[in-house]
Amino acid sequence: MANSGKRRPLVADRRPPAPKRKKPAKAKRGGFFRRLFTFSKRTKAPKRSARTQKPRTFMGRIKMLFTGLLRLILRLIWGITWRVSVIGALILACAVAISYQSIPTMAELKDGRHRGSVTFYDRNNAVYAWRGDQFGGPVSFATVSPHLVNAVVATEDRRFYRHFGVSPRGIASAIRINLREGRGPLSGNGGSTITQQVSKLVCLGDPYLPSSGMTEAEYEAQCRVGSVWRKLKEVPFAMAMEWKFTKEEILAVYLNRAYLGAGARGFEAASQRYFNKSAMEVRPAEAAMLAGLLVAPSYYAPTRNLERAQRRARTVLRLMHEQGYLSSAQYAQAQANPATLSTAARDQSGNAFADWVMSKAPSFLTRDTTEDVVLRTTFDQRIQQAAEDALELVFETKVREGSNAQAAIVVMSADGAVRAMVGGRNTLRAGQFNRATQAMRQTGSAFKPFVYAAALDLGYRYDSTITDAPLAIKVPGSGTYSPANYTNEFFGDVDLTFALAQSLNAATVALSEDIGRDVVRTVAEQFGINSDLAQGPALALGVSESTLVEMTGAYAGILNGGTSVTPYGLLSLSLRADPTPLIGQEGGLGERVIQERSARQLVYMMHQVVQTGSGGRAQLPDGRPAAGKTGTTQAARDAWFIGFTGDYVTGVWMGYDDNTPLSGVTGGGLPAEIWRETMVRVHDGLPISPLPMIDATTDRRPAPQPQPYSAPQGQDRLERFLLDALGAILGN
Repeated sequence: MANSGKRRPLVADRRPPAPKRKKPAKAKRGGFFRRLFTFSKRTKAPKRSARTQKPRTFMGRIKMLFTGLLRLILRLIWGITWRVSVIGALILACAVAISYQSIPTMAELKDGRHRGSVTFYDRNNAVYAWRGDQFGGPVSFATVSPHLVNAVVATEDRRFYRHFGVSPRGIASAIRINLREGRGPLSGNGGSTITQQVSKLVCLGDPYLPSSGMTEAEYEAQCRVGSVWRKLKEVPFAMAMEWKFTKEEILAVYLNRAYLGAGARGFEAASQRYFNKSAMEVRPAEAAMLAGLLVAPSYYAPTRNLERAQRRARTVLRLMHEQGYLSSAQYAQAQANPATLSTAARDQSGNAFADWVMSKAPSFLTRDTTEDVVLRTTFDQRIQQAAEDALELVFETKVREGSNAQAAIVVMSADGAVRAMVGGRNTLRAGQFNRATQAMRQTGSAFKPFVYAAALDLGYRYDSTITDAPLAIKVPGSGTYSPANYTNEFFGDVDLTFALAQSLNAATVALSEDIGRDVVRTVAEQFGINSDLAQGPALALGVSESTLVEMTGAYAGILNGGTSVTPYGLLSLSLRADPTPLIGQEGGLGERVIQERSARQLVYMMHQVVQTGSGGRAQLPDGRPAAGKTGTTQAARDAWFIGFTGDYVTGVWMGYDDNTPLSGVTGGGLPAEIWRETMVRVHDGLPISPLPMIDATTDRRPAPQPQPYSAPQGQDRLERFLLDALGAILGN
């Protein structure tokens, strides 16, 4: 029977809810440095089932082994490489950051000299010499000639505007060149960029400290050391400079600090030194010559070898043309018109004079300062050239070829203002031995005028009589002293003028003994002979030593009427930034030594030396009057001629540096000829000036009987001399 009721619906049994699937736990990862030094394991691919695996041959297994080994090595290399690179980058970044902090300010970088410059001006306000670290003032990228900037970049660093301070390509190229030429990888070409060269110039930020015990030369040598460690230190410093400064600022530091020879530091100073113009005004040929100095400043300095500097400049011009900095027309014009030196740079005159002035000026204002100093001096370049030409002429025409004899010349005015100074043959460079100021030599008969000056001031006259005869003077501890004349003959009674003109030794010693050696010594010292004068009777014959500039200054005192002078060359000293003189001098006149009438008589007597006596070869043409005195020492080791006109006093010394005797030379020979040739050139175009001397034709009054000078018992000689001098003044 069918079920007539309602059918129950089918209901499925309840299933328990499915458990939630947990997300797979992430693998724990270590920190950055743990991951950096941990090599990750490569996930292995699931093994193929036995049915899908293909049977491997022996060769296949070998190939698979080598492939796996190669992959392992490459993975190992890559893992090490990128980790080392990261570490190196971090170290470099730290080094750059540290270097950044040590970089001085731009103002300090532009002028990092350890001493200032000294510029010498002559009496006509023209520059003729430089000393110290010559510096023309700071320049910037915008205040120099574009040709100069282009020449520097083309020569030193063609990729300057594209690199970040270091050029890997340049370093690789330099290493390749060095190895090809048989040098070490870092010897020779360094591949340094301009920024790296600036890093060297500023010594990686380490300033020079005098307290370090190093000299400036040692400090700069240390800054230029090309060791591997030094190169590594340059890299972060150069990159830090690129980070801190613009390319233009870095180039400005280079333009201001690079050494360019002849004492010039910076391109402004070099431009003034070589071309007498600002760095803003240089032409392409001049810019190329200046840029060419960077590779070897002293070797390529145009003052040392102009032709060599011009060859180097041609190379720089070619580089500028190849890199597009010069058009073909500019290049051709620059090659056809090479740079030449200015007159002052070409002549190199006055270095001996400049050295002498530097030695007299205060060191704290010249050698020991970082200020730029200007010295205005008494130097005359025309007179200097005259003296140099005269010396060269005589040695070329009158001295045997190959002779090592030396000579020196000093020309000064009557007030002691030195106008020219030749320190020796072939001594144009600065710092050489100056025989005019440093050589202490016996003066010989050139000392005799001081004996006669003392006698004239004590009452003798130019025509007073003295006996020229053999002498025998007992010198305690030395025996008997008997002077002989040069000709070994004696003339008996002669007047003072004849005795001086013929340079008679016996008569002069007799006169000296008559008036007293102390008196002679005092007069010589007051005229400026500051050397240690001899005590014995040979004092009168010039056995004492002196310098040429000292003797010439003493003769200037005779010319100016008997007033002593101090030879001087400095007129004023000022700072370049402030023209107000810190030191000034208007003349060298000192105290009166002898009466003016005595000086006028002595000038007449010395005029007769030239007219009729031992100085005949010093006579000047056109009737120009001159006076002077010859001097020859024992064995002719020194020969002198010192004399004057109404305008100038000139002293000449000749001899050997090692005291070798001169062969056939006396003061009346070659020195007198050098003196004559000098004075002819010095007076060219000048009117004839009379000598300040007596007129012997009208001065014929009877000569008073000279009173021999001999100090009474217990009376000081100097006191008696002063009393006699006072009496002579009152008597006249």
